[in-house]
Amino acid sequence: MSPLSVVASDRAALYARLRAGTAELGLAPSVAACERLIDYVDLLTRWNAVYNLTAVRDPADMISRHLLDSLAIAPHVRGDSLADLGSGAGLPGIPLAILEPSRQTVLIDSNGKKTRFLREAIRTLGLSNVHVEQARVENARGQFDCVTARAFASLAQMLELGGHLLAPGGTWLAMKGQLNKDEILAMPPGFHVSAVCPLAVPGLGGARHVVIIHRAQMLAQEHAA
Repeated sequence: MSPLSVVASDRAALYARLRAGTAELGLAPSVAACERLIDYVDLLTRWNAVYNLTAVRDPADMISRHLLDSLAIAPHVRGDSLADLGSGAGLPGIPLAILEPSRQTVLIDSNGKKTRFLREAIRTLGLSNVHVEQARVENARGQFDCVTARAFASLAQMLELGGHLLAPGGTWLAMKGQLNKDEILAMPPGFHVSAVCPLAVPGLGGARHVVIIHRAQMLAQEHAA
């Protein structure tokens, strides 16, 4: 049985799992948004069979480990523009963009295989608010109201590589599992941790956190000059 038929045959169960999980998170995505999120899981499952984009193989696990894990930070997202650093298969950028189509989202990744998938996902899902930039984080351009990063490095390393992308007054959301307190003490100058919020992701065990970081406005202006 092909990956597509596996997802299609279980679509109702996946939809129910997604609906229950988003309700537990206090979110109320539209029916159209939920359908599009399932379409994304369908597409990711098919591409994953060939390109190995994620270690998660079971579509039901993708609901919890990818969709709900991404959407758990939605209440903390601010502003009209978002950059998702080291986006990989589009996480958390694509689920967040589906949830809020009025926000402009840029998915940044240097891996050609992954950016090809991201462009296909944008085309297939009709995500007119999403764009892809194939670049290393330190070479990416622009400034954004919100920056998301799914723990591809330590907090200090992420900010040293991508801090220039955060607009004055913007919000950086770093998704972490177990949080090393030494990372917070090692923040580079000009950035400060505003909050560390535990995340209760439906269907996931283990610790999950989002570290909310802001940038000093003076430093941001110096970089923009």
